[in-house]
Amino acid sequence: MPSITVEDATVHYAAEGNGPGLVLVHGTQGSGETNWAHLVHAFTDARTVIRPDFSGSGKTTDGGGELSVEGLAGQVAAVARAAADGPADVVGFSLGAVVAAAAAALRPGLVRRLVLVAGWPYTGDARQRLMFQLWRDLVAQDFQLFNRMAVLCGFSPAFVEAMGEQGIAEAVASGSREPGLDRQIDLDLRVDIRGLLPGITAPTLVVGLTQDQMVPGWGPSALHEGISGSRYTEIDSGHMVIFERPAELVDLVRGFILD
Repeated sequence: MPSITVEDATVHYAAEGNGPGLVLVHGTQGSGETNWAHLVHAFTDARTVIRPDFSGSGKTTDGGGELSVEGLAGQVAAVARAAADGPADVVGFSLGAVVAAAAAALRPGLVRRLVLVAGWPYTGDARQRLMFQLWRDLVAQDFQLFNRMAVLCGFSPAFVEAMGEQGIAEAVASGSREPGLDRQIDLDLRVDIRGLLPGITAPTLVVGLTQDQMVPGWGPSALHEGISGSRYTEIDSGHMVIFERPAELVDLVRGFILD
């Protein structure tokens, strides 16, 4: 896996396929592998698919300090410059959507088209803060409790029910903790990119999820309202749309970036 040095971080990434760059940015407690590996094949016919691990995830290492949206955006931008030939399309999921939006605002020449899935501009809502505080406290107490919460709240009720008890148990047991999860949750609690949104000039598609309990609909809606000329659409899914409705998400992304 190639890597690039960005300030105090050694940022690892994967790159596969042919054509212009498509950067897929993972979320909290995710990585380029765990969030995106199963979808890479859906884009490699037309794009070089680039999957960075920002600080706290995968094999990326850094000094262990407090994370910032701007710092993670700089890591994503550096990987895009290293691995893509010219401006790249960027897709961000959850915290990755926050980071992708910041990268597009701070380095507009690097982003051709932008897709923001289940993102939010500001952690000021009381319910949102309660959610992230619960994540923080569960991780500090017992990572398996965090995993149980993630399955319960990360998918729609119908999807969880269809998993059955064995499927739920397997999903809970399969999750392994990313090394900087606590730092990523701390960043979730401090997100505020409202001032950056007017700087986004790339054509942007914002995707909200109608059954999202982790980042409710106000988050994507607020991103859409803050980004001039952006488009908005929804998928009937819980937060983990990358696993619950992957084909529908792929169709939306392909339709937008290949338009």
